[in-house]
Amino acid sequence: MDIQLQLRNKLQEISKILDTEDAENNEVGVLSGVSGIALFQFYYSKFLDDDIHADKGVESITKIVEYINDGFSYPTFCVGIAGACWALEILKEEDFVELEDDFLSSDLDPYLLEAMRGAVQEENYDFLHGAIGYGYYFLKRYENTTSEKLKKEYALYIEELILALKKSSKNDERGTWWESDLRKEKEIRGCNLSLSHGISSMINFFSRVVKHDDFRDVVQELLEQTVRYVLSCKFKDNSVTSMFPSWVVNDKETTEETSRLGWCYGDLGIGISLLRAGEVLEDPQLYEEAIIVLKHSTKRRDLEEASIMDAGLCHGAYGILLIYNFLYRKTKETVFKEASDFWAMQALTMATHEQGYAGYMAWRGAKVEEWKKEISLLEGVAGVGLSIISYLAPFDTKWEECLLIR
Repeated sequence: MDIQLQLRNKLQEISKILDTEDAENNEVGVLSGVSGIALFQFYYSKFLDDDIHADKGVESITKIVEYINDGFSYPTFCVGIAGACWALEILKEEDFVELEDDFLSSDLDPYLLEAMRGAVQEENYDFLHGAIGYGYYFLKRYENTTSEKLKKEYALYIEELILALKKSSKNDERGTWWESDLRKEKEIRGCNLSLSHGISSMINFFSRVVKHDDFRDVVQELLEQTVRYVLSCKFKDNSVTSMFPSWVVNDKETTEETSRLGWCYGDLGIGISLLRAGEVLEDPQLYEEAIIVLKHSTKRRDLEEASIMDAGLCHGAYGILLIYNFLYRKTKETVFKEASDFWAMQALTMATHEQGYAGYMAWRGAKVEEWKKEISLLEGVAGVGLSIISYLAPFDTKWEECLLIR
């Protein structure tokens, strides 16, 4: 069967599952909650050119508001209110919904600001669960609001975060970096290089902020020095399959010789963040360095070597497909087209779980090794469906911004 037809059939399966199983999700965040499912419903409606799935998306938005009104208060980008409010901004940008400029945000922004400050105090700068996630939401509001008063307020929030990051950073001859828990249970600390939890998300965030005149003076050097540090972490041994480790411990590379291939950790997240930095800094050498990293990653085709266990966006095949598809559309380099086609086929062959959703289950191997059915965007079939839509659709999609890709 033609691969595109297989993927279209998979979309139909996923849509039916989300129609019947979304009641199990009582979180609101874009990556693990109902707002991520809403993104699938609206984009699938556009893909099919019908209104049925958009109506379901409206129902999901209503559910989000009801959850918050009923007392849902978890604030983070991944799970909570910051992510839900960010998703509404994307839906407005894509003209999927018409909402008032301050729909939800006017009541919730003070709460999210305090959550950001609390994360800063704890030096929790994690994108998914910490301060960078809140800053990312405030940046989206800064860019979209039509109120000059609100724009100035958001600018102050973002500047406050950047100054806090500067204050807590470590600086040496390699550049600027931040220390965090790597293995909390083993009391291992160091510099996390990842896109999901580490300083690649900072590079990515700074690269988006520095484009605006309001922030350039306060963030440009910070961006340049963080890039410099990450580049200093590149493996010297060319025989290693990845070009970067997952993290650095005690000023040395991790004992793990290779980082995984995935969105969450490894060369893909580092590479797309360096690529964005090279663009905004107008640094062709940095841009080419990022392309080299990303092209090198396309050589990794062994699932076991690349530590790929499942199909989800976070650390699985559809996340890899999503990044290579984005890179092909951006650069027109055939190596990325070939890689995206390879991972599309691999992702389809992973739909083998009879008890799963559309044949897929998420692998949970951090603390307890188990397979679990999952409908969310980050690890479940909503994300699988969105990745397929981005691969097949003749139109551009913005939802990938929730993963710092676009």
